[in-house]
Amino acid sequence: MVSSLSTWPGQILGSLKYYMLYGLLLGKAIYSGWEEGSIDWCLHIFILCALRALLYTLWNAYSNMLWINRNRRIIQRGVDFKQIDNEWHWDNFIVLQALIVALGLYKLPAALREEIPVVDTRGFIAAIVLHIVFSEPLYYVLHRCFHGSYLYGHFHSVHHSSPVPQPFTAGHATLLEQLVISGVMGIPVIGSCGMGYGSISMIYAYVLTFDFLRCLGHCNAEIVPHQIFQAFPVLKYLLYTPTYHSLHHTEMDSNFCLFMPLYDALGKTLNTKSWELQKNLSMNADKNKNIPDFVFLAHVVDVTSSMHAPFAFRSMASKPFAMKLILVPLWPIAFLFMVAMWAKSKTFLVSFYNLRGKLHQTWAVPRFGFHYFLPFCSQGINNLIEAAILRADKLGVKVISLAALNKNEALNGGGMLFVEKHPDLKVRVVHGNTLTAAVILDEIDQDVTEVFLTGATSKLGRAIALYLCRRKVRVLMLTSAAERFLKIKKEAPPEFQKYLVQVTKYQAAKHCKTWIVGKWTTPREQKWAPPGTHFHQFVVPPILAIRKDCTYGDLAAMRLPEDVEGLGCCEYTMDRGVVHACHAGGAVHYLEGWTHHEVGAIDVDRIDIVWEAALKHGFKPLSYSNTSLKNN
Repeated sequence: MVSSLSTWPGQILGSLKYYMLYGLLLGKAIYSGWEEGSIDWCLHIFILCALRALLYTLWNAYSNMLWINRNRRIIQRGVDFKQIDNEWHWDNFIVLQALIVALGLYKLPAALREEIPVVDTRGFIAAIVLHIVFSEPLYYVLHRCFHGSYLYGHFHSVHHSSPVPQPFTAGHATLLEQLVISGVMGIPVIGSCGMGYGSISMIYAYVLTFDFLRCLGHCNAEIVPHQIFQAFPVLKYLLYTPTYHSLHHTEMDSNFCLFMPLYDALGKTLNTKSWELQKNLSMNADKNKNIPDFVFLAHVVDVTSSMHAPFAFRSMASKPFAMKLILVPLWPIAFLFMVAMWAKSKTFLVSFYNLRGKLHQTWAVPRFGFHYFLPFCSQGINNLIEAAILRADKLGVKVISLAALNKNEALNGGGMLFVEKHPDLKVRVVHGNTLTAAVILDEIDQDVTEVFLTGATSKLGRAIALYLCRRKVRVLMLTSAAERFLKIKKEAPPEFQKYLVQVTKYQAAKHCKTWIVGKWTTPREQKWAPPGTHFHQFVVPPILAIRKDCTYGDLAAMRLPEDVEGLGCCEYTMDRGVVHACHAGGAVHYLEGWTHHEVGAIDVDRIDIVWEAALKHGFKPLSYSNTSLKNN
């Protein structure tokens, strides 16, 4: 039987609870200010709740800024979707404590509420003393009790179910635990006010400092310099560190303190490895310890999608990207970050996961989609990509795969520019388009006899056309470049060249129900497609789905193998556990141990080989329209 204090009664309300509580608080504050001309306590509660939520959000952003703290991370594991879902309502405790304070103040006479001054320095001293003398030892004793078999199994195990500590993990606990935390927090505040030393500034300062230290302990990045403990050894017992608290999460039989290891020392529960491990992490913070075997070099699509990252909004990043109203007011902030990234001009680490026990990372070039279409940006973008490849080569990365626009033919010839410029590269540069072509071809039904292909002379368009003509599929290749068309046609075996047909207008496809879109197609151009047409596509960004009588495919993608660990963010509009085919293609290249670069034109003869290798390693197509590309 589940205890009533192990679940949250407001859970069924979801996000509605925030509107209900904060709306009432703000409404009451506005009413009091309008009618009575005074600042109501409801306004202070509302502001404090907002500041607390912002503090946790900023700390969580730092925890996921992997390009800053990757070498300071304590638990070398990614935060997966399961943990994110479990911690979705991490801020329940803020709502709970706001209700407790609001109800408590409601019971107090108005005169007592108004007597509290804005500042009283005695209150700060009183709060510190009360915290050290009462809150710290009380929490220590209660925390040890929660690790008893009954309380742990029924209550505290929820908090420890998160394998990787994060600032949001601090709020992930049962109702009973948060009531205990509320009591521990309340002692210094209520005690100071009871002694007549309370002040508004003291309440703000104590609550926010309490939250700051909780976030510090759960951030999973050692940021406290070891030198400070060497200079002042007594500080070891007055302030815990992220390493200190992480040991409690991993071993669970030591380091029970709230913020002060002094009580663990007195209770003989101090983990003897705490300071040595902290020192090692601090000393090695500038060393590259976790070298990935595979890197996917991505880029940002636009300003709005730049907020779809774990260090911006972890919850949004864990779901496929979609435009949200909450992102609109944040657009100017994201734009300023874009300008700063432009000035900084350095690739940064976005996320990582483990596949077959090996580390796979996603790096991002700090350029947005529209930058790739500005001629004066080309050289700068290539310099960034080249720097990333050389850095990967220096680190010992086995394979680096280029995403979408990073391998644009007009930009760098599908990566050929870098391989030719640096012939001694040990890292294998891969555009992954061979698997992209295979995924698109797999989606095409076996009974299709004619397709309409835009972007026909691109790398992917060429490979798809040459492959389909061998299947005796008539390919209407939309291009005005007769010379490039003839060059591709000559690559096909003589007996299949008749299946490649050049067309120069969209009207040529008015009877063709299978469109393969590799070039942006406007709504007006889409109108030439007959009803029932399916649009396969490999164009970035995807075309607008404006035809209600037609269907639209997603960008070529594959589902990662089931043994992936630590994956907690979605790749742009892809579903959980799904990556773009070029990303999967790079991973397959690494898993197979292939030693060649995959750059420039696609080798059509390797499409089947790469496809079979992907299936062998557990990658799955999103649709099983065909069981094998070879049965054609």
